[in-house]
Amino acid sequence: MTDWLLVLAGALVGAPVRYLLGVDAKYRLGGSFPWGTLAANAAACLVLGFVAQGATDGELGSRLQLLLATGFCGALSTWSTFSYELLTLTSARRLAVAGGYLVLSVGGGLGLSFAGAAVASALW
Repeated sequence: MTDWLLVLAGALVGAPVRYLLGVDAKYRLGGSFPWGTLAANAAACLVLGFVAQGATDGELGSRLQLLLATGFCGALSTWSTFSYELLTLTSARRLAVAGGYLVLSVGGGLGLSFAGAAVASALW
């Protein structure tokens, strides 16, 4: 029973952070590119890389993994919104923007996951 409460606690923080990133990105950068989703997914990848490496190194136990990886990152990141926005950009024939979004999201996400893992390795 405690495990699901940890996931819930992480999600209670991750979901509002995701929302606020989206609102801030739209305010600062406009709505012509899905900056909010990109920022939320990028942040989740960075944190998840850190958590995964910390778990691999035995520095983060299963409860912290549930709180941070499953709860916080699960609520912060969004594959469905990314897919929807990519489909919308493609349907609007904004192919260069869609391609850039795809490359930035996948390539940047992977890079940030490795960066998070590197930070964890350096820390421990």
